[in-house]
This record gives sequence, structure tokens and C-alpha cells, in this order.
Amino acid sequence: MEALPKALEVEEKSPESKDLLPSQTASSLCISSRSESVWTATPRSNWEIYRKPIIIMSVGGAILLFGVVITCLAYTLNLGSMSLKVLKMVGPAFLSLGLMMLVCGLVWVPIIKKKQKQRQKSVFFQNLKSFFLNR
Repeated sequence: MEALPKALEVEEKSPESKDLLPSQTASSLCISSRSESVWTATPRSNWEIYRKPIIIMSVGGAILLFGVVITCLAYTLNLGSMSLKVLKMVGPAFLSLGLMMLVCGLVWVPIIKKKQKQRQKSVFFQNLKSFFLNR
């Protein structure tokens, strides 16, 4: 057999070898995915399920109340013209931001409930299918 010259032994990868990526198994795909794995059936507490919407609603409610206070102060206090203009702009901005976050959290809860029901149905049908296929 002929020996290859040293210049060709340098690790130059051909375009074909660049296209060949290491294959990903099902386990590595589940780990890398953002969604919750279907293969794990560990029960989760209500806090783990509803933690994010509760935090979003709490922060949104706090920002909403802050906006209400700032807006009320802007219209009741006798301040200088510059600070009055600033308060009249900042107050409604906090009001709308807080309301938006509060509504997002409130809408998120039914979505999570629907997802939980679908997941329970999916697990039920998987168990039913495995029962009939394993006979």
C-alpha cells in the first residue's frame, strides 16, 4: 500500500464528513428539548406546576398597585410642573404594565390546567395501549 504524504494526513475534513453529524438518540433529544419529558412520570406538586403564573400575577399586581398610587398622587398633590408631568406619564405606564402582567398570569393558569388534562389522557391511552399490546 502506498503511504500518504504528510500534507494529506492533516485533519482536513471533506464536505461529506461535515454533513455527517453524530446521531442523537431519543434520550439525548428528550434531555435537550425545552418541554417536559413525556417519559418521566414523576408527580409534581401544585407549586411546581403553578409557580411561574403565580409569580407573574404577584409582580403584575404589585406594579398595578404602584401605578395606581403614582397616578393618584399625580392628580391629588400640588407639585411643580415638571414633576407633575413626569408622574402623569409614569403612573399610567406602570398601570398598563401591571395590568398586562396580571392578565398574562391569569390567562396562563387555564392553559396549564388544559395541558395537565391532556397529559393525563395521554398517559391513560399509553397505558391502555401497552395493556392490549402486551397480551
